Amino acid sequence: MNYGTCADPAAAARVARTAEAAGFESLWTAEHVVLPLPRPDGFPIAPDLPWLASIPALTLLATATDTIRIASGTIELPMHPPVRLAKQLASIDVIANGRLIVGFGAGYLREEFDATGVSLAERGLRMDEHLDALVELWTGDPPEYSGRTVSFSGIDAHPRPLQPGGPRIIFGGGTTAVARRRIITRGNGWYLFGTDVESTAEAIRLIEREAERWERPPDLGPIEVTVTPTEPLDRSTFGRYEELGVHRLVLLPRQGAPPGERHVSVPEPEILRTIDRAANLI
Repeated sequence: MNYGTCADPAAAARVARTAEAAGFESLWTAEHVVLPLPRPDGFPIAPDLPWLASIPALTLLATATDTIRIASGTIELPMHPPVRLAKQLASIDVIANGRLIVGFGAGYLREEFDATGVSLAERGLRMDEHLDALVELWTGDPPEYSGRTVSFSGIDAHPRPLQPGGPRIIFGGGTTAVARRRIITRGNGWYLFGTDVESTAEAIRLIEREAERWERPPDLGPIEVTVTPTEPLDRSTFGRYEELGVHRLVLLPRQGAPPGERHVSVPEPEILRTIDRAANLI
């Protein structure tokens, strides 16, 4: 909802309202702070693709709609100062009347880390400490935190998120044991991007096996699985994801396209047709 054609705020608002009217559950943004130039071999995104930042895009979607949930999939958490980000996300949840879902990822592009002045080697540490800081700022009375990359005390920040404890948190990734442990022990959900039914089934089996090793806090509930599938959707494919227990499918503007055509400026009428086709599968 925030790149290509939907980097135009008027187009994004029209698409958002169409999806809401069609009965979609949520609208999703993605994040790249910068893109590598020249474009590396095999990298699917052109460096000149228009890409709104997630925070203002989520605010736009919150004000353009009334009932549909809005979500980030995913914010590259290590690159964001957590005190400022906590305030921004709490504000969006208030503007959206408690409709925000927050997705976080560790990031992977060295060019982005270098440009933002963040060490790629520290991304795991920053993921955990920034997450701790966000939750503390949303729930602490008063909030206090001391870590290697962020510390604060003697402060407070209001309004807090409307959702008690803060918005639901999902994590992208899951390719490493550390990431899977974070999903199991800290996440309300897990976002698998660019996968098919078979790969999704194997990923779910893996996370279920590892869930036997790590204690999951009961208040987190079951892990919600969110998938952006690679294949075009029909009723059969939709049903197979449902049988796996996938909670939601997040569709691209050009669903089922080859990798090099997934992140492009798709004409608005084509995006609206994607919405209509998907709505007919439900």
